[in-house]
Order: sequence, then C-alpha cells, then structure tokens
Amino acid sequence: MSVKIVTDSTSDLPDDLAKQLDITVVPLNVNFDDVVYRDGIDITEDAFYEKLITSVKLPTTSQPSVGDFLSVYQALSNDGHEIVSIHVSDKLSGTYNSATQAKEALPNSAQVHIIDSQQVSMSLGLIAQHAAEMVQAGDSYQQVIDGVNSCLPHTFVFALLDTLEYLQKGGRIGKAQAFFGSLLRVKPIITSKDGEVHPLERVRTRAQGIEKVQEIVRKLSPLRRLSIMHSTTLADAESLAQQFNDLLPIDDIIVSRFGSVLGTHAGPGALGVA
Repeated sequence: MSVKIVTDSTSDLPDDLAKQLDITVVPLNVNFDDVVYRDGIDITEDAFYEKLITSVKLPTTSQPSVGDFLSVYQALSNDGHEIVSIHVSDKLSGTYNSATQAKEALPNSAQVHIIDSQQVSMSLGLIAQHAAEMVQAGDSYQQVIDGVNSCLPHTFVFALLDTLEYLQKGGRIGKAQAFFGSLLRVKPIITSKDGEVHPLERVRTRAQGIEKVQEIVRKLSPLRRLSIMHSTTLADAESLAQQFNDLLPIDDIIVSRFGSVLGTHAGPGALGVA
C-alpha cells in the first residue's frame, strides 16, 4: 500500500511536474456559453486567453462533480492506495465540498483524507508538491497529512492584476471589493487570507507593482519553495524569477501559468508569486 496525492486544476501545477511527482489532478470546468471545457484538458491556455479577451460574455467556472472525484478515489482505493486529497479554498470554490461528498460515498475501508488548503493557484500547487515529495521520501499516510497541515500557515500567494474587473464579474472578489472606487489607472495587488481574496497594495504602474511584489516576497525569506505565475506575460514571469535567484537556485523556481479557471477570474496580464 502506498500514499497517493490528489489535487485539483486550480493548483496550476505544470503538467510535467504533476506527472513527475505522480499527482492526480482533477479538473474544474470553464464554460463559454454552452460549451464546457475541462481545465487543462479540453482547451489550451493560449486558446483560452484568446477566447477570454475576445468574448463579449465572461465565461463561468464550476467545480468537479462528486462523480469526478468518486471515480478517482475508487480507482486509487481499489489498487490499495491511501489518498491525501488537497484542494482550493472552500470559500472560493465548491471543489472541497464535491470531494467530501465523494469520500462519504466510498466504503468505510477506503482511506481518504481531504484537506482545504485555504489557498489557490501555485500556493496550492506547492503544498501538493511538498506532499508528493514526502511520499517519495517514504513518509507514511499520517506523516504526509501532518506535513501538509504544518506547512499551511507558512504558504502565501500574491497577485498583481491589470484590473479587478474579472474578479468582480466572476464573483470571487472577496475583501478586495474595498479597492473599488479608487482603481482608475491603479494596479491592485491581492493575496489570499483565511481562504478569501484580500486587498494588499495598490500601485500606479505595473513596474511599481512588480517591484512591490519583490519587496513583499523578500520579507518572507528564507524560502523553501517558490513559484512565479502568469496569465499572458511569460517574459515578465521569467524576468521576475531571475530577480529571486539569490533566494533559491533558478532551477528550483517553478514558472507556471494561470489555467483557464484562475484566468477567468484573474484576467490577462496577471502576474503572481507563491
């Protein structure tokens, strides 16, 4: 019997890393009119952002179904595995609830532990990475659970947005609603706190925003893990990663992309750090 790690597509884990670490990623859905795409499977990131920018109507997103989780849990359990399933904040998505209902439908013999990370994007992805590396190191089911829970308070995410328009239209704006009324020509920096979106800083230009994000991250050093995320600006993400090569070796910094579900709410031009 071995431990298997499950997460969801809002983790924005690069595909090659998820495969390397044997992490099962359950996709959420993004809906353009009547067409439903599984995040990271049915639509490429480039195609998604092109549709997002040109579409008159903002797409909607939805959590995986109970059946989606049930099929994953059953397959892994039937092979004799214990499962640690780590997911996006339940204040941002119904994903955790779907996973919990799927667990309740399993026989009592199945070992499934579900964790609300209270995070999103690569702050969730880094937690899943940590869990998978514990599994590879030979840690037990309970040790992995304890290890994940211990790292939750020390995991952070920050995002510089071109606009709050997408968060607001998608209904995920949370406490960042406080930024409205003063956002003409202002770039917001947001964070996740207690599982919700919170305002952090506001700056006049993107360059000032990138500088402020660097300052915030450096105050949290020393760092064990670091990821840079972007929606449509790979060059900015790679440049920002280079700025942190004194904190971690550049090869250890993961450059990721906001997938279609996170991109729906963050919008084009978003840049993040976890």
